[in-house]
Amino acid sequence: MSYDLVLRSPRVVTPQGERPATVCLADGRIQAVTDYDAAPDGPTTDLGDLALLPGVVDTHVHVNEPGRTEWEGFASATRAAIAGGVTTIVDMPLNSIPPTVSVPALETKRRVADGAVHADVGFWGGAVPGNAADLPALHRAGVLGFKCFLVDSGVPEFPPLDPTAFDDALDAVDALFIVHAESPDQISVAPPSRRYADFVASRPPDAETAAIARVLDAARRLGARVHILHLSSADALPLIAATRNAGVRVTVETCPHYLCLYAEEVPDGATEYKCCPPIRDQANQDRLWAGLAAGVIDCVVSDHSPSTPALKRPPGGDFAAAWGGIASLQIGLPAVWSAARRRGYRLADVVRWMAQRPAEIAGLGGKGRIAAGFDADLVAFAPDEPFAVDPAALRHRHPVTPYAGRTLHGVVRSVWLRGQPVSPDGPPRGRLISRSDR
Repeated sequence: MSYDLVLRSPRVVTPQGERPATVCLADGRIQAVTDYDAAPDGPTTDLGDLALLPGVVDTHVHVNEPGRTEWEGFASATRAAIAGGVTTIVDMPLNSIPPTVSVPALETKRRVADGAVHADVGFWGGAVPGNAADLPALHRAGVLGFKCFLVDSGVPEFPPLDPTAFDDALDAVDALFIVHAESPDQISVAPPSRRYADFVASRPPDAETAAIARVLDAARRLGARVHILHLSSADALPLIAATRNAGVRVTVETCPHYLCLYAEEVPDGATEYKCCPPIRDQANQDRLWAGLAAGVIDCVVSDHSPSTPALKRPPGGDFAAAWGGIASLQIGLPAVWSAARRRGYRLADVVRWMAQRPAEIAGLGGKGRIAAGFDADLVAFAPDEPFAVDPAALRHRHPVTPYAGRTLHGVVRSVWLRGQPVSPDGPPRGRLISRSDR
């Protein structure tokens, strides 16, 4: 067989681990993974010392378009994605106006995104009070599952579900429900303050544990599939592990900022660190890493949630007034790899956490692996090369990041999307994907 492209690397990261190999591409898919010394028929690129990874699959991205495109947008978000080795994102249903809570709203979002995306883009639907009857049609229209909140979302058009409404949503459709699990009963109003500790105290670990217990109980009673979003508190890990061992279908994600940043280092007034749930202390971070290594935490995704600088950096550095979200889509891979390598983990671990498992959880069967039959979404990566994070070099809309000035390891050198070379400055070659594309 003659291939469209052949890539050779001494460090190809496959589901079986890292090894020297030759990867053969045709018709947008990986056709074969052969020995390093093989000589397949087709134009061949030798990557030298670069590692070859599957493209990162980031299933937690707030694009915010339409309605709040001044915060972010499909073009800017997917440019940042490609710059960071992310070849597939899944857009969250809120912060855009309208939120993706009905079929017409999904159609609106797809019209805006069509032709503008540099990476492949899927969509989550939203479960809000009163729309349980709309969920089956929205699922048939192609959303990958449904996001809901158990606490105020921060935007009025996407209210939280109370226990009855949550049960109604789970009962309405056989789909994956991804849950922002914080309990309002344990959360207090953060006082105006420049002190990060005051903000963290307003959203204690108990708020996560109580909400997760509620989610797991509902999943057990109703036989539902649930996914815990952006776990920040390691206190909930024993409960999650025990419930999963009892047969409840639950998966869990955490985020780069919880694995790479910790509360003790946050300066007063540095509101670029604010997110909900919050970045906690270093001892908690160590336990999150242990949960990830043990498989209790399944994957690592960005929760890229940008806003305008005016919202993110209010006058006086008031944590209570700042928007709660961290923009990290472009630097998630090097941030997690930098922290992982210091702790003795392998590049294959990071690929499993950031490509393979997110794709599996979201039902994106053709993504996240270097294996025959999978989409040829690939990244040439220099894992040992250091760089300093320069906000001006970030491709998302606003250059605000808590990683500014940090030295990370791992530079994205080249990206292929379905076998075609892509770059943030090239034409948008991404596609809109849906549940029926699996």
